[in-house]
Amino acid sequence: MLTDGVPLTDHHCHGVDIEGLDRPGFERLLGEGAHGDFDSALGLAVRRWCAPALDLPAHVSPDVYLRHRARLGAREVAVRLLRASGVTRWFLDTGIGGGTADFARLVDGEVREIVRLEEVAERVVAQVGAVSGVYERIEAELRARAARAVGLKTIVAYRCGLDFPLRDHPPTSFAPEHRLTDPQVLGWLVGLGARIGAEFGIPLQFHTGFGDPDLRLRRGDPALLTDFLRRTAGTGLAVSLLHCWPFHRHAAYLTHVFDHVHLDLGLTIPYVGQRAGAVLAETLELAPFRALLYSSDGYGLPELHYLGALLWRRGLGKLIDEWIADDAITTADAECLVGAIAHGNAERVYRARLAPATR
Repeated sequence: MLTDGVPLTDHHCHGVDIEGLDRPGFERLLGEGAHGDFDSALGLAVRRWCAPALDLPAHVSPDVYLRHRARLGAREVAVRLLRASGVTRWFLDTGIGGGTADFARLVDGEVREIVRLEEVAERVVAQVGAVSGVYERIEAELRARAARAVGLKTIVAYRCGLDFPLRDHPPTSFAPEHRLTDPQVLGWLVGLGARIGAEFGIPLQFHTGFGDPDLRLRRGDPALLTDFLRRTAGTGLAVSLLHCWPFHRHAAYLTHVFDHVHLDLGLTIPYVGQRAGAVLAETLELAPFRALLYSSDGYGLPELHYLGALLWRRGLGKLIDEWIADDAITTADAECLVGAIAHGNAERVYRARLAPATR
């Protein structure tokens, strides 16, 4: 397959848990709900693909897999799986899952930070309270963090939905929330992130699509961002829509009509398992090839980072082989397409903060 061995830039992921996990703890990280499950497409993928990567036969039982995993130790498992993924650049959302320094000790390649807007704002509020000048403190802290980061991210989809009221100026009052949920404050915060991103030349990522039970799925439809995307077109801001399922076709449409918008499929790929190729095909029905980026959105379990890469390679590789067999694409064009999605698009979108690639 043309995807074999191609280096990947994982433009959105999280840290991993290197403490020992019992079966309930492991399974909780196998799903977005309170109770994950080996009896799922993702669970099958762990047993099929992660087991051989850890020197076990494919399709071993969950208990055998977890006993072997415990004998190896969580840190050794993380090092093996992360380094076997073929990722050479990792962009880490440090809002949950740990920082870049700990993650860098486990992986090969460059590790850079994605700063989560809500985490910064809530930390400032926890430090100073809802006092006069809190908005200025939040902006100052975001600017300081953005100066070192490769990108910004918002989880406004979780807090009030993607149809937030975009504001150029903060509201006059500020409720002392340690977990921001006020749509007016969040609309100002996202607007601030958009302005800082445009000024610093770094993208703003949005969680879209499915997530944990804290999310109301209908509020995570990226089509709700249409007015925001109209407002930010031509400002210099690049926008990345993360995960997107089951709205990946909506996201593809947005990349089709707004050239500053990009998307990935993130955790969709490992979660749908064997169906990864189908979701990739549906996304590429309309999305320009320049707009699709690779990410795993791996969190907690290094198995998710590993499967994100492996199933992406298999899914896209099979799809491209079909296109070549049908004479829908030349091999040369296919190689360009694969390289762009694997790393080239991310290197272009995040170029303001990246060192030259070494391969």
